[in-house]
Amino acid sequence: MRVVEAFRDAYGTAPEGVWHAPGRVNLIGEHTDYNDGLVLPFALPWGVNVAASRRDDAAVRLLSLQAGAEPVTLDALSQAAGWARYPAGVFWALRAAGHAVGGADIVIDGDVPAGAGLSSSAALEVAVAFALNDLYALGLGRMDLAVAARRAENDFVGMPCGIMDQAASALGEEGRALFLDCRSLGGRTIPLDVAAHDLTLLIIDTGVHHELADGQYARRRADCESAAKRLGVEALRDVSDLAAALGTLGGDERARVQHVVTEIHRVEAVVGLLRAGAVEQVGALLNASHLSLRDQYEVSCAELDVAVEAAVRGGARGARMTGGGFGGSVIALVPTARLQAVQDAVAAAYGERGWAAPRFLPATPSAGARRLA
Repeated sequence: MRVVEAFRDAYGTAPEGVWHAPGRVNLIGEHTDYNDGLVLPFALPWGVNVAASRRDDAAVRLLSLQAGAEPVTLDALSQAAGWARYPAGVFWALRAAGHAVGGADIVIDGDVPAGAGLSSSAALEVAVAFALNDLYALGLGRMDLAVAARRAENDFVGMPCGIMDQAASALGEEGRALFLDCRSLGGRTIPLDVAAHDLTLLIIDTGVHHELADGQYARRRADCESAAKRLGVEALRDVSDLAAALGTLGGDERARVQHVVTEIHRVEAVVGLLRAGAVEQVGALLNASHLSLRDQYEVSCAELDVAVEAAVRGGARGARMTGGGFGGSVIALVPTARLQAVQDAVAAAYGERGWAAPRFLPATPSAGARRLA
């Protein structure tokens, strides 16, 4: 295993173990998690492998095979910068919660397409959390580790994400999507076997990479929080009369509320369709989700919109942007017989505009975080 060889080369000994955590794609339920809403993500075949061993001191040494040739040594977690903030944040979150976590030597190897909206950062955090849980015998459950990973990203990295990404990575199951209530953190998996219906879930990586910490994501969250306060509810999930709520709001707040409340309903509708075996009908709800994200939440961009429109024109049953927005990926529900036609249609639309060709990634729901060795 490459990560083991790299660990031996960097630190002169074999690691105590190897852990894996997957990226995720969200089938539906975008920007609902931090509004205490419902989401329906699934874990991906691509992820992050972490080889790790304990140290006798509190120092943390980190080597990423994607980021650099030399380990980064952190005598204090506050020294972390760039990509190293994500694993360092997990140490910080676990220690802040009162867990006895010492230092560690870590090597990281990942194949989640970075910047594609497929949660490479959450996969890294969850893999490190699972490693530390085992190395230091913390006895934490999967959701506990997801919560610690989310705290690392919220409070150490400074990205105000919800729980969805980390939960999907930690709790994903092969062949199933995770139906998660982001308020109670209760979740159950739903069968997601689109191949049985001659369909494929196709991820279209636009190649437009974003840095959500630039403030756009935080601004959307602030809109939601101010709207909830104005409406007198704890979170937008609690809006029960949408028409009345929209009648009391204006501008950005009105638009954000309309998206969040209708998106939560779309998640429930998709779960119902999947349980009923009406998988093809999910496509219309993907289309509706994209229009809402484009027009009400305003987190799409030209490359995402063109990919969605071209995919549907090429024969997809439905498609939408997925992830935080402002670039990243589209997920499309495609009849397997039309898979090449859809890819050709999207590639042609990009070519007409002089854009670099997108990357096409057929995705299957995969297992969540686990120890490999």
